[in-house]
Amino acid sequence: MNLKLKVWRQERLEAQGKFAVYEATNISPDASFLEMLDVVNNELMLKGIEPIAFEHDCREGICGCCGCMVDGQAHGPQKGTTLCQLHMRHFRDGQTLVLEPWRAKAFPIIKDLIVDRSALDEIIIAGGYVSVNTGAAPDANAIPVPKDKAEEAMDSAACIGCGACVAACPNAAAMLFTGAKISQLALLPQGYPERHQRALRMVEAMEAAGFGGCTNVGECEAACPKEISVRNIARMNWEFLRASVNRA
Repeated sequence: MNLKLKVWRQERLEAQGKFAVYEATNISPDASFLEMLDVVNNELMLKGIEPIAFEHDCREGICGCCGCMVDGQAHGPQKGTTLCQLHMRHFRDGQTLVLEPWRAKAFPIIKDLIVDRSALDEIIIAGGYVSVNTGAAPDANAIPVPKDKAEEAMDSAACIGCGACVAACPNAAAMLFTGAKISQLALLPQGYPERHQRALRMVEAMEAAGFGGCTNVGECEAACPKEISVRNIARMNWEFLRASVNRA
């Protein structure tokens, strides 16, 4: 199959970016989106053109590195799928695709389709941990966890921190990401002792990074490759409210 790509090219943060048009020819329908970009980059390098910079690592839908906007959709049109796991059979032969980086104040562009997502790391650093005594690992049954709470915590912990929720949100909010990280610990007994401090610190870090606020659009859940529920935002708001009252 053959496609036309309109790709955002930007040398660095301070440089002015623009779209460039490239042809992707003889692409296998079974190729992944990143494999298609590899083919295009090989052709560009043969012509002496700087290859398209895009981020990737595991290419297995685990690390969350690969995201970009495809025709205005984070990770492309396939629901619950990272860009590296999106296959070209989901596109039409001859289709024109527009590729852009995540667009958010808190995600400055590094080059082309690569953005700096370290603001998400700052939120994790602020409170995404539990304090435990060092020593031998505790027995697995030492702290009973109800099955429903364990499953909810696991669903929240599925977040890979790709930033698609931020890119899809018209306010560039990181509340789904932050809510998932708060929820996965608040739901478990190990996270109870620091739950108030955690909620306050992580929400404050989120706001300090320049992310917007939630207005219940729901695009974050729709774009999330792990289909994290917006219920996590409600839980985060409740945890933050309760922590604020206790602090007062």
